[in-house]
Amino acid sequence: MIDYDTIKRVSAELYDRSLRGIPADTRKALAAMSQSDGDDTARHTLRIMLKSADTAAAGNHFICSDAGVPVYFVRVGTQAQFSGNVRAAITDGFDALVATIDPPLLPHVTHPLTQARGYRGPGMPIVTFDMVDDSDVMDITCSPKALGSGRWAALEIFSFPDLATIERFVLDTVIRAGSQPCPPVVIGVGIGGSFDYAAKMSKEATLRPIGTFHPEPMVADMERRLTDAVNKLGFGPMGTGGDSTAFAVNINYAAGHGFTPVAVSFNCWINRRTRARLHNSGAVEIVE
Repeated sequence: MIDYDTIKRVSAELYDRSLRGIPADTRKALAAMSQSDGDDTARHTLRIMLKSADTAAAGNHFICSDAGVPVYFVRVGTQAQFSGNVRAAITDGFDALVATIDPPLLPHVTHPLTQARGYRGPGMPIVTFDMVDDSDVMDITCSPKALGSGRWAALEIFSFPDLATIERFVLDTVIRAGSQPCPPVVIGVGIGGSFDYAAKMSKEATLRPIGTFHPEPMVADMERRLTDAVNKLGFGPMGTGGDSTAFAVNINYAAGHGFTPVAVSFNCWINRRTRARLHNSGAVEIVE
C-alpha cells in the first residue's frame, strides 16, 4: 500500500527540491534562448539566469527568495491502495518541512481577509485531486505559486467567442502582465468548461514539458501562433528586451455551454515543477 509516511516524505521533498533547481527542459530552453535571442542584453541576461540556476543547484540553495506557497496536483489511480490519510499526510509534510528546511522559508502563507502571514491557514497546502481509471499509481506534481507565477493570472467569460477573440484576450493578459511574471515564462491557457474548470486547465497547462504541443492540430497551431506573438512583444528576459518572453503557450480546453471561460496563467522562468509517482508496491519513482 501507499502509506502515510511515504506521502508525507515525498510531498515535502518535492516542494523542497522545486525551490533549488529548474527542470531539465527549462534549462535546455534557457540555453537555447541565450544563443538565439537577437538582443545582446537579453542574451547576457539569459546567461546570468542560467548561471544563477546552476549555482543554486550546485550549492543546494534556493534560486529565488520567494518560495511561494505549496501547490500540488495529485492524480490518483482507481486501483491505488492507501494506508493512512492522504490529505493529512501532505499537510503534515509541509509542517515538517517548515520546521526543518535550511534556509528557512519566509512566511508567505497569507490570510486573505486579515493579511496575517505565517505557515498555516485554511486550504493550505493547496491540493487538487483527480481520479485516473485503470491505474494503481498516485502521481504527485508540486508547482509552488509565488508572485511571478500567481499574481498576473486572469479569467474572462465570453459568449460564443471566435479564435481571434480568445487569442486577443491571451495577448492582452500578457501585455498587462508585462515583465512582472519574471520572463521567460510558460503561459497556460484554459478554454471552455466552467469558471473553475477553465482556471484548473490553465494551471495544468503550465506543467506541460517545454517543446510539446496539444495533440489536436488546430490547438497546436494556436499554441505556436500565440508563442510567436508573445515573443514579438519585446519584453524579453526579466524585462530587458529581446524576443525571449515565453518558453511556450500551452492550451487545454473542454466543451461547455455557449458561455466560454478563458483563463490565462503563468509559470515564471524557474518553472517550478517537480513530480513523483507512488506505487502500491511502495516504490517511489522520481519523474522530474
